[in-house]
Order: sequence, then structure tokens, then C-alpha cells
Amino acid sequence: MNILIIDTATEACSVALEVNEHVFNRFEVCPQQHSQRILPMIDEVLKEAKVTLQDLDYLAFGRGPGSFTGVRIATGVLQGLALGTGHKVVGISTLAAMAQQAYAQNQSEQVSAAIDARMSEVYFGQYQIKQNVMTLVGEEQVLPPEHGAMLLNSRSEMTGVGTGWLAYPELNAKAKIEVLTDVLYPNALYMLPLAKALIASGHAVDVDDIQPVYLRDKVTWKKLPGRE
Repeated sequence: MNILIIDTATEACSVALEVNEHVFNRFEVCPQQHSQRILPMIDEVLKEAKVTLQDLDYLAFGRGPGSFTGVRIATGVLQGLALGTGHKVVGISTLAAMAQQAYAQNQSEQVSAAIDARMSEVYFGQYQIKQNVMTLVGEEQVLPPEHGAMLLNSRSEMTGVGTGWLAYPELNAKAKIEVLTDVLYPNALYMLPLAKALIASGHAVDVDDIQPVYLRDKVTWKKLPGRE
């Protein structure tokens, strides 16, 4: 299976390409530079692998949650690539990607992922390893960190990943679980096993059917002085 994955949902920008079981990837933390960096990164891995987009079988992207702008960038770029090639696509949870990285690097089998969602909230999801793939337990949601703390399993084998833990210490006030400070952002490299599992289970779709995941139904903001 030859597959290209892109992610721009958070401050990080990443690309992973698997061709004939060889993996090529790029990862950068580059806030507000995703639209400038993502296409060159794609070009770099394709050239390194000595393939073209037409040589691939599938495309995938970090479908969120994350920043609205970041998720839209990845969605738009993926749409352009898929329309030009006709490849089927899959969307990968950014929360699940960080959980998968915790399993790959730390052998963590139960992971709570939290991304700083601003406005005193986190994007939150809990995962458990099943057949070497991180599987969602419950649902992904956006909530105040205090609410996330109430959902945490306090067992010592639970691991935390993502920017939410550093941004909101109250998230871990009760459970006191281990937080991996080197797994702060989703990385397309660790979306590969998730993407292949989705493809194997028949979840690849036409590009017109892809659905970004924002979790928030709408953007809210504080009113400016003098505004109603």
C-alpha cells in the first residue's frame, strides 16, 4: 500500500509517505506557516521516494480536532491532491495520532489526549490499544479541563499526551497520570497505522465525502469593548 498523509491541524506541520514499505516523513513546529510549508514538504518526500502522486494508492489527512485554520488548510490541500489523482482518502483523528505515538515510543496502552483548544477548553479523547492501533473509548469532545479531569481514569498505566496538559494543569489535578512532554502535537508519521487500519476496514472514501472535525459547532469569542 502506497499512501501519503498530511497534517496541519495544530502548531505542527507534518507529512508522511509510505511507498513499498519504506517510510519518508517531515515534521516541523511552524505556527502560522502551514500554508507556506505543506506543499514543499510534500514535494520533498515524493522526490526522496522517487515517486509521483499518481504512483500512490491512497491519501490521508489529519481531520482534526485542532485549529480551524489548520484543519481547513489540510482539508483544502488534500482535496486538491485527490481531485488531481482520483485517489480515495481517509481522515485521521489528531488526538488518536498522538495516542498512537505514545504507544509507538512509550508502549503506552491507555492514553488520554488533550489539545489546547483556547478559550479555557481542551479537545479531549481517551484511547486504548487494540491490535496495535489506538482505538477511541467513548467520544472525542471539547470541554473545560475540569470536566476532562473528572473523566480521567486514575490508574497508573494511563498516559497523557498533547498541549492541553501543560496549558491547563487542573486537567491532571486528580489523576496525576504520566504526561509525555515530548508528544505535544500530532505527527503524520504516527497516522500511518491508523490510516492503514481504516483503509483495511473499508473506510476510504471519495474526496467529496471527507469530513473535517472541529468539535466546536461555531467559533466563540469575547466581545470587544463597545460591541454588542
